[in-house]
Amino acid sequence: MSRLLILGGGFAGVMAALNAADENDRHGGDIAVTLVSTTPYLTIRPRLYERAPETLRVPLAPTLEPAGIAFVEATARSVNTAARIVAIEDKAAANPVLTYDRLILATGSELKFPSIPGFEHTFNIDSYDGAVTFDRHLRQLAIHAGAPLHNTFVIVGSGMTGIELAAEMRSRIAVHGGEAVGRTARVILVDQASVLAPEFGAEPRPVIERALVEAGVEMRLSSRVVKVEPDAVTFDSGERLACATTVLATGMRASPLTQRIPGRRDELGRLHVDNELRVVGVAGLYATGDVARALADDGHYALMSCQHSLTMGKYAGYNAAHDLLGLELRRYRQPDYTNTLDLGVFGAVFTKGWGRRLEHYGAEAKKRKKWINEELIYPTVGDRATVLASGRINPATGR
Repeated sequence: MSRLLILGGGFAGVMAALNAADENDRHGGDIAVTLVSTTPYLTIRPRLYERAPETLRVPLAPTLEPAGIAFVEATARSVNTAARIVAIEDKAAANPVLTYDRLILATGSELKFPSIPGFEHTFNIDSYDGAVTFDRHLRQLAIHAGAPLHNTFVIVGSGMTGIELAAEMRSRIAVHGGEAVGRTARVILVDQASVLAPEFGAEPRPVIERALVEAGVEMRLSSRVVKVEPDAVTFDSGERLACATTVLATGMRASPLTQRIPGRRDELGRLHVDNELRVVGVAGLYATGDVARALADDGHYALMSCQHSLTMGKYAGYNAAHDLLGLELRRYRQPDYTNTLDLGVFGAVFTKGWGRRLEHYGAEAKKRKKWINEELIYPTVGDRATVLASGRINPATGR
């Protein structure tokens, strides 16, 4: 029996496990597929800007068990790629190591913390725990809503996470403090760039700006937070602004586990992979999702996004299984890039292509965002055939 080990229970890891198990079934193989994750839940990470974050994770068992995928709840601490051994930390495990014939690294990404004094006083919505902690903080603030600084909210970073949270912020506040408190809140979005959301391009930017203005969000561009205190932030201009809430949305970098694996990494810590998602120069190792620097098409690399992770995970599972079965591997490509940005009560904005060509905005785009967030990205549950089919690469679209 061959052993395929997958580290990481996010979107890429789950898809990799499903496709590998499916290919093993379809070709009559003898591969034991094991998924290792720190938690038995899949966090619906793209939704963590929304209210009620405690509802935004789902158990993995209803998806993995029908597919015959073994699950180990543990933290991977290191990988010995020469001996093909993974050291894990697991209170329930008698053996602190797992061995493999092929390994798929899918341990995702984490918030990139800026080098500023006092960042420990900030909040974030990068992880399930971070989002729940932030929501509890909002609940506590509602008790002291009369204090001026308690109704001032600074969000650092105008990428997708920062914009979606800023647009939703008054609704989040109103959940705990009521509509009146939500309306009077001061929400400030800060970015050191000279334009809002620089990665979104010029075409959708006026729509995004309009939505934030209508949501009452103050935008401070060409501005940096240089110090955070429990009750204030200081900007590079020297201004000190009283506030009880500073949220970081400063981008992501690959899981620290990539630093313990030989091979080239990019500026985000992602491992360089070839067209089949094999880590360059490391035998028996694949990387997928946010830990992989992979070509999505012949001119662009995949982004740290759920959209790319879901498809990339399928290819990693397919190729790792085929590698063990002695079958042909398949080149990963994902050229049809789209983006749907939630803009709160304004609606959403939907763009196509790497140039972010504006297709729809407002209520129509919001319907698409709702479908993505509440249906498309959730793992399939059901019988074995149904679950395994959900992990297959679509022959028509390649996704």
